Order: sequence, then structure tokens, then C-alpha cells
Amino acid sequence: MSARTILRLSGPDTRDFLQGLVTNDVAKLDQNVLVYAAMLTPQGKYLADFFLAPDGADVLLDVDADLAEGLMKRLSMYRLRADVQIEVTDLQVRRGTGPAPEGAFSDPRHPDMGWRLYGAEGGDDGSDWDALRIAHCIPESGVELTPDSYILEAGFEALNGVDFRKGCYVGQEVTARMKHKTELRKGLQIVEIEGSAPVGTDITAGDKAAGTLFTQSGGKAIAYLRYDRARDKDLQAGEARLSWSE
Repeated sequence: MSARTILRLSGPDTRDFLQGLVTNDVAKLDQNVLVYAAMLTPQGKYLADFFLAPDGADVLLDVDADLAEGLMKRLSMYRLRADVQIEVTDLQVRRGTGPAPEGAFSDPRHPDMGWRLYGAEGGDDGSDWDALRIAHCIPESGVELTPDSYILEAGFEALNGVDFRKGCYVGQEVTARMKHKTELRKGLQIVEIEGSAPVGTDITAGDKAAGTLFTQSGGKAIAYLRYDRARDKDLQAGEARLSWSE
């Protein structure tokens, strides 16, 4: 598991503050569940994805450690007069796919992704997380999810990471327009792969650029594809051969 940072947001305005910023409905925390969400630029592009967990009146925010500093700065910029405190905690994440321990939360992205527990100890149960992510086309911070990403192209709707009924948030207008007024022509997909190539290798169909290769395991991979050039074509990524059909 990549290093994670757990932030604590506290204060009477915390949930209203988050509700106006993140892609998912913060009110779901009232059901004592984990909420998967993202923070976007005003232009609708990805800044960070994270889990929100209720902790009494506070909210824990579980984010990739490499994104934590930038996310804290962005949250502080938006805080203005809101009565919200943001601090880094010493909490760690445990995760697994077997029976969930007391206090654990189910991963909201897919049941096969198991559970997450916040406490003094971190780690996981040794599950093949890359294979699980590929099987359900679940992107990873800093791998498939980059600053150029649009969350709908990254599959956030299927991963329960965006709510189209919650009202306004930063980047909402662009995201809603992509949902209701356009047909996605690019996005993350599961592909068949023979061989391997480094993450980030360009995919070609003949002499045309067709996408980018990412995580690989067990003859399958996650790839960002331009659909019109990749569908039912012989694809190449470095020394690897790929195929994809809807």
C-alpha cells in the first residue's frame, strides 16, 4: 500500500465546508460509512482523491501521502471564515479482504476491495491489490489518477465517488456537463495484455496514438484509451501487445 496521510477536520462547520468542495455527498457520513470523493480544480480536473470517515463530530480524511500537503493548502485556501480546523494525525490505515475487524469501514468503491481501519497500526493482509484494482478498473492516486484526469473518464461514477444530486462543489459544472451533455470518447478500461511495459508507456494502434498503459497483473491491465482508435484494434505498448473491445 502506498503511504497514506490521515487528516482530521474538526469544528462546527466541517461538514458544510466539505460539502461545498468535494465530489460526493458528505451527508452519507451520517450513516457511519466511508465516503470516497475527490477534490477538483474549478476547470473540473483532478487534484486529489481520498476517503472521508466519520469520527464522532470530526471527519478523518485518508489521502495519498504525496498529495497531502497540496490538499491541505487547497483546503486552507477555501476555509476563509469557516470554523474548521485541519491537522495531520498519527493515525495509520490497515486494510484487508477477509473478515472485517471491529470499527472497520467497507471500501465504498467495490465490495471486493474489502475494508479499511484507522488506528495506531497500519498495513494490509497481503491481498493482490493490483489484481483486484485491475479486475474492477479502480484507479490509484499518482498512477492512473494524474493532474490531467477527469473523474468521469477515470470511472468515478461506477466507483461511488461522485454524486450528481448533492448540489454545487468546485468543478461541478464541468463534471455535470460531461455527464449529461457529452459522450465520453476517452477513459480508463481493462485490456488484455501479452508481455509487459513500464507504467506510462504510450499505446499505439498502427501509427496512431491510442492511449497510455498503466497497472498490469495476470494478463490484464488498466489503460487510458481513446475509444475510436482502440476498439477492436491490435494495440502496442512498448514490447507488449494489447487488445480491447467493449
